[in-house]
Amino acid sequence: MRSRFDMQLEELHREMITMGMFCETAIAKASKSLLSCDISMANELPELLTRINQKERDIEAICLRLLLHQQPVAKDLRTVSAALKMVTDVERIGDQSADFAEIVAMGHITNIPDTLPIREMATAVMKMVTESIDAFVKQDRKTADLVIEYDDVVDGLFNDCKAALIDLIKSPDANGEAMVDLLMISKYFERIGDHAVNIAKWVLFSITGTI
Repeated sequence: MRSRFDMQLEELHREMITMGMFCETAIAKASKSLLSCDISMANELPELLTRINQKERDIEAICLRLLLHQQPVAKDLRTVSAALKMVTDVERIGDQSADFAEIVAMGHITNIPDTLPIREMATAVMKMVTESIDAFVKQDRKTADLVIEYDDVVDGLFNDCKAALIDLIKSPDANGEAMVDLLMISKYFERIGDHAVNIAKWVLFSITGTI
């Protein structure tokens, strides 16, 4: 009985890793489309979003099977419960990547000003998403704690983006639509970081039993 449970738990971990990889790819493609102002790449996000949504359903089905058929207790129950909570945040990360790719596809953004730390924000949130999923699979409390702490870096970059955009929009030849779009995109990055923090907090719950 335990052997079957462990096999299903491994399947859960594999599916979580795959869903996380899809989200990392979504962020990477959306970010690359933004940084290169490549509208065609932004249009690839809907297909990825479909895969992410399917993985969410697959993981929910695995968790329900584990709860109904295996009746886990203690730490195993926390792990399955945390996974059910986490997939919602992972799915939202995919949604938000697709949302800001749609903004890029509108074509208002034709270049990224050097003073805008958008590239740094993209790198930072990808790191947070990757490490939060990794922390769950490895049940790594230290990595989960580091993801939560790293959110301060993303928040700082978001504030830097706002300050830079305020200065840029004062220019008489500023592209107002592009500036607003860039502000919205930087906010999407900040929210993706928040979702990674939520995932890390559920990892801590699965390990410690404390919310």
